[in-house]
Amino acid sequence: MSKNIKKIGVMTSGGDAPGMNAAIRSVVRTCAYYNIECVGIYRGFEGIMEGDFRPMDARSVKGIVNKGGTVLKSARSKEFRTPEGRKIAHDQLKNAQVDALVVIGGDGTFNGGLVFNKEFDFPVIGIPCTIDNDIFGTTHTIGFDTALNTVVDCIDKIRDTASSHNRLFFVEVMGRDVGHIALNAGVGAGAEEILIPEENLGLDRLLESLHRSKRSGKSSSIVVVAEGDKIGKNVFELKDYVEANMDEYDVRVSVLGHMQRGGSPSCFDRVLASRMGVKAVETLLEGKTNYMVGLLNEKIELTHLREAIKGQSKIDRELLRVSEIMTT
Repeated sequence: MSKNIKKIGVMTSGGDAPGMNAAIRSVVRTCAYYNIECVGIYRGFEGIMEGDFRPMDARSVKGIVNKGGTVLKSARSKEFRTPEGRKIAHDQLKNAQVDALVVIGGDGTFNGGLVFNKEFDFPVIGIPCTIDNDIFGTTHTIGFDTALNTVVDCIDKIRDTASSHNRLFFVEVMGRDVGHIALNAGVGAGAEEILIPEENLGLDRLLESLHRSKRSGKSSSIVVVAEGDKIGKNVFELKDYVEANMDEYDVRVSVLGHMQRGGSPSCFDRVLASRMGVKAVETLLEGKTNYMVGLLNEKIELTHLREAIKGQSKIDRELLRVSEIMTT
């Protein structure tokens, strides 16, 4: 165990995700287990520069494992992107006698931690927490499973009204750069078509698929669309195109938006967050830095932050093949 680390700071940054609080709880209680002081840093990197630190012990995180969002709040910081801002942040941490950081978030959070370490040789460990599941070095990010359950529940409800009125619904889900949510939720909810950034189906093929569904006797259809899908400029343009070329359907659009980020985390995300928090603190105490903890082959493993940032999270091709069979 490293004798140089006596106090660890924990923070959340970027978009919130269900399970962030479970990760905070895990970090704090692991620190308590090893008799290490822990401080919660409010509002991410902005809070570091302002010295918004509060001591946290095992009892201060009771009752948060089941809560969505983040009790430490989150904020984006333009000032931290400058050398001057990072110098202020470093001075604040040293004045508070904080020896290491656990940063909970995504690519932007990890990049900030990596630059900070490079400039000040300050120990940093990252915990991947984003509903998009777009981080290299882990099969699951914290919040992804909960977001999937939320999306599937919404689509199930939308299907009820679609069936009642013989409607076609385009359901837009988050996923600007990757289609993990759309693909998994689409398969889980039995969507007739799934549109993701990685696969450009094309407008003609989309129409062909919808015509095929109609000929097979389906009176209603659900198309799940990732927000970064390449077919149209946006989901409303898709709606207009289909309406102009298929008078068989009454077409509607439902954009799920930020409800995907909210809600109580699933059991999977709570357990994952607990495992990652323990590994993050123990990695720092082993004297290691600049790593992200991730889930690989059901085990918690380490990936260098540089690889996590630069690496590309790839869609599950086998699941994509399954989705093509299921939409037949």
